[in-house]
Amino acid sequence: MPSEIELSRSHGSIASFASFDGTSISCRRPGSGPPVVTVHGSGGGLHSWQPVAEHVADRFELWTPARRAYAPSGPGRSPKRFADEVGDLEALIAEIGRPVHLVGMSYGATVALHAAAAGLPVRSLVLWERPLYAAGEELTPVLTEFEELIANGDRRRAERLLAERVARVPVALLDSMDAGEPADGEPDEAPGWRGDLASMAADSPDVERWSNVTAPTLLRRGADTWQPMPAALERLATALPRVTRTAFPGQLHFAPSTIPRAVAEETARFLPRP
Repeated sequence: MPSEIELSRSHGSIASFASFDGTSISCRRPGSGPPVVTVHGSGGGLHSWQPVAEHVADRFELWTPARRAYAPSGPGRSPKRFADEVGDLEALIAEIGRPVHLVGMSYGATVALHAAAAGLPVRSLVLWERPLYAAGEELTPVLTEFEELIANGDRRRAERLLAERVARVPVALLDSMDAGEPADGEPDEAPGWRGDLASMAADSPDVERWSNVTAPTLLRRGADTWQPMPAALERLATALPRVTRTAFPGQLHFAPSTIPRAVAEETARFLPRP
């Protein structure tokens, strides 16, 4: 870890710091109050938590980094592992200088669990639909196929592969959501997804290892989210010693984007204040 991390503390500005291995991590910091670090999911970035952040910036100091391999952060080393992202969070928390609340979505929820299990100074965890089942060697061929599709310029099929084989979105729902070819101006998320897949393929689906995570934890999901996500979260809940569960009626995996105010208010109610 560098001896000093230069990071602007201007309200809402985007700045960067050098992580433990020199990777540049970009971060936005709106709000004031107890520090909350948000960790976005696969295919996300600085924008991912912005709709939620707008509703709680009057009560919390929000740190919203773009994970390594997601622009404008640097690519980091390859293959990526969860330990690399734990190191990034450790560097960020050192700059903040106080224990933090960690709020993670999907893959980001897995990063948050790894950080808490590693002993980082985490006051509480708020986890949105961690894909517990998306781990292990069965994802290695998915990574290989993804890389082949991206190399051939077939982003649409690559995204469909991720939705079917990693997120396990039902085919009927995928067909109804199909927006056609990606727009030319959309950011290239392939480097981020490639790193995330490598991390998940090297990880384990075992939930018992999280039994040493003693921070108060809120597990959240959409009440209508497809299986096996709900079943996976129930298994995780049995392993965590201090857990609260909640579900948002009529919502799917995308609730932090579709109902950000409700997600923000429930987050604020759960987070302990000084």
